[in-house]
Amino acid sequence: MELKLTRPICFFDLETTGIDVAKDRIVEISIFKVYPNGNKESKTWLVNPTIPIPPQATAVHGISNEKVANEPTFKELSGQIHNMIKDSDLAGFNSDRFDIPLLAEELLRAEVDFDMKNRVSVDVQTIFHKKEERTLSAAYKFYCNQSLENAHSAEADTMATYEILKAQLDRYTDLENDMKALAEFTTRKKSVDFAGFIALNDKGQEIFTFGKHKGALVEDVFDKEPGYFGWIQNAEFPLYTKKVLTAIKLRKLNTK
Repeated sequence: MELKLTRPICFFDLETTGIDVAKDRIVEISIFKVYPNGNKESKTWLVNPTIPIPPQATAVHGISNEKVANEPTFKELSGQIHNMIKDSDLAGFNSDRFDIPLLAEELLRAEVDFDMKNRVSVDVQTIFHKKEERTLSAAYKFYCNQSLENAHSAEADTMATYEILKAQLDRYTDLENDMKALAEFTTRKKSVDFAGFIALNDKGQEIFTFGKHKGALVEDVFDKEPGYFGWIQNAEFPLYTKKVLTAIKLRKLNTK
């Protein structure tokens, strides 16, 4: 089954120095773009992360410090990457919880203003976990009846994710072949920021999901404890979380 698209969608996968969204960096990114007319394009970049790649990360994806020593940095590639995805919805495997948050951090660090306001995301892993509860390699075997060669290669993982989503649409007749519907199906919670530090309550109001103000309205906390905003801005929270909180604070100031 081919995807029914009203706008392009970019399947992407990252290989990284680790799993800390705020601190770790991209060492490889692969993007597979599908257009509504059926055209497709694919690009893969090795990236110099500008920080050491831990041996345990190299053991997973095979990318060493030596391999990327002469590759461009993410900031040098950020224009090309943003141009490829800026008109598109996004899709990946565990992308809502990891790849999109980390990509957002890298783009913001490169001074590219990135957000998800006018796009949706489809997390193929969520569909898989809601239906089968397995890994990417098992998903590829289960849905496509093929073995995933070169697992943890960004390009192989990206292509497998694209093929899995098409096979999922063939298998599950209750899944609508529509990116907005798939995005809603794959949304785990109503997070305002990618990392999940800020969520929406049942009234659609922003609340903190952590720490001493867990469950409290963000605007109320900023009113009662103005220094809390400054503490977050100076702490090691993701840049996108800081951006969202800044927008909430400015919105509050503009309504006074």
